[in-house]
Amino acid sequence: MLHFFALWLLTALSFIITAYVVPGFQLTGLLPAMAAAAVFGFINALVRPILFLLTFPITVVTLGLFLLVLNAVCLLLASALTPGFEIKGFGSAVLGWIVLSVVSWSLNRLALAI
Repeated sequence: MLHFFALWLLTALSFIITAYVVPGFQLTGLLPAMAAAAVFGFINALVRPILFLLTFPITVVTLGLFLLVLNAVCLLLASALTPGFEIKGFGSAVLGWIVLSVVSWSLNRLALAI
């Protein structure tokens, strides 16, 4: 259970770092970052697999590049459901998802090394 909370806090920290780096990606504080991390995790666990199955043909045709769009849509959905978390525009969502995934991966790798 402690591992789960540590990953949740690292994801919230990733959201905060992403908000500082990406223009149009806004958080109003730590609690919205924690809520955004929880909502985004829920969306990735339940909604994203369904969307992936529905959009599989276009993902194959675009050689996987459509996954950028799918992940950005999931991030926009999380921002719509989380008060204090706002993404202004689709471009900010795509760039935000790229930065968020790199930062989250880096923090998780760093945490595993400790």
